[in-house]
Amino acid sequence: MEDNGLPCLEILEATPAVLRGLMCDLSEDDARWKPAPDRFSVAEVLAHLSHSEGHCFRMRVDRFVNEERPEFDPDHAQLHLNRYRDADPEEEFAHFEEQRDTNLEYLRSLPSTAGRRVAFHKQAGEITLAQMLHAWALHDLGHIRQVAELARARKYQPGAGPLGKEYVLNP
Repeated sequence: MEDNGLPCLEILEATPAVLRGLMCDLSEDDARWKPAPDRFSVAEVLAHLSHSEGHCFRMRVDRFVNEERPEFDPDHAQLHLNRYRDADPEEEFAHFEEQRDTNLEYLRSLPSTAGRRVAFHKQAGEITLAQMLHAWALHDLGHIRQVAELARARKYQPGAGPLGKEYVLNP
C-alpha cells in the first residue's frame, strides 16, 4: 500500500515479529516468571500490550479521526494489573497481533492530513495524531526492551553459567 505520510507505521508493524523472536525459547513458566513482585512478567507485558492496543491507542485514533479536538485522560496501566496477572500469554499475544494488523490497515487508509489532527491530553496538553503515533512506537520499544531483559534474566544469563556474571541486567 502507498505511504500516506503517517510516522512510525513500520516500527508498529515490526513489533509483533520482534517480540515473537525474543520469546521463541521461553516456556510458559518462563513467560510467567516475575523478577520481583512489583515487576511485570512477559505474560503480563503481553496482556498489557493487547489491552492497550484496543482500549488506549485504537480508541484514541478513532477519536482523533471522528471528533474535533477530543479530550484524553492519561492511561494508567496500574489500574489493570489484576486483568494482566492471570492472562494466558499465547492468547494475549494472538489478540495483540490481530488488533495490530487491523490497526495498521486502518492507519494506512487514513489521508495524509490525518497526522495533523489535534486532541487535548489532560496531562500532556495539545497533541497531534502524529505525536501519538510516535508515543505508540515509544511504548512498543519500551516493552520490547522489557521483554528482552526478562528473557535475558530468566533464560540466557543462567544458561551462560560463569560467562553470564559479567552482564548487568534490569528485568
